[in-house]
Amino acid sequence: MNIEFANTIPIAEILSKLGLNPVKQNGHDLWYLSPFRNEKTASFHVNTQKNVWYDHGEGIGGDAFSFVCLHLERSGVQCTPADGLRWFRNMFQVPHIPIIQHNRQQQSEEVRSTVLKGIKPIKHAALIQYLSGRGIPLSVAKTYLQEIRVANTKTDKTFFALAIKNEERGYEYRNLYFKGCVGKKSITFIRGQIPKPPAIHIFEGFMDFLSVITQHEGKRLKHDALILNSLSQIKEAVAYIKGYGYERAYTWLDNDEAGQKATEAFAEFFKTEDNLIHQPMNQNYAPYKDVNAAHMVKLGL
Repeated sequence: MNIEFANTIPIAEILSKLGLNPVKQNGHDLWYLSPFRNEKTASFHVNTQKNVWYDHGEGIGGDAFSFVCLHLERSGVQCTPADGLRWFRNMFQVPHIPIIQHNRQQQSEEVRSTVLKGIKPIKHAALIQYLSGRGIPLSVAKTYLQEIRVANTKTDKTFFALAIKNEERGYEYRNLYFKGCVGKKSITFIRGQIPKPPAIHIFEGFMDFLSVITQHEGKRLKHDALILNSLSQIKEAVAYIKGYGYERAYTWLDNDEAGQKATEAFAEFFKTEDNLIHQPMNQNYAPYKDVNAAHMVKLGL
């Protein structure tokens, strides 16, 4: 969880966790007795559409994260950004879901043995050729990916790869020969065109995501997108989705045993969310293993 995600959690839900309920409601406007002092007339305002608050009695306001920090400070608790995020994680617990087992030790060793040496727009001829072979136009790739140079500290060799930034500021990379992560491994979250969209698309890897973007003529998706970057990141993905208020979730996972288990894990979680419809997209690219494989066949590659 990061601050951007924390600010998507409805302030009304945060106040409810604190035992506070609105005394008056008018459309998107909720009015509460201030949580910061005793009062008889409600002066604490929440706009649920913008997800912001304002305390008219003190002349202060802000977003969800700023409210939590002020709440902690008024309660006599120190509130650094890390403290605020810890509060959010504790208050909005992620439900238990089956974990897809991957070789985490191997992933950790790969992260420790690689160092980011450079980052720039995609220009390397071999990477451009690789994109072409996967059916991804350079113009689409440049919108979401960058070219990175990575050093392997075990072999003293460097290599170039395509990379997408994740939520922990690491880079998930791949080229013709291998894929991995430099920095801390995490998911990648991409905002859609619509503010607070009603749906989210979930992909396993960025090539599948780029394939769908390419099929939409390179246009940004209307709804949010989440790239797992590894099936081991399902629990982290769930934390981004929980309580946001999505009405529909599209899963674009692989047509193999691991992908099926991951789809089932998401399906179990989605049952815990109110009014969230799960729509697996596997039939759109069956009988091929994944979205990109079907995309390549469609293009004759």
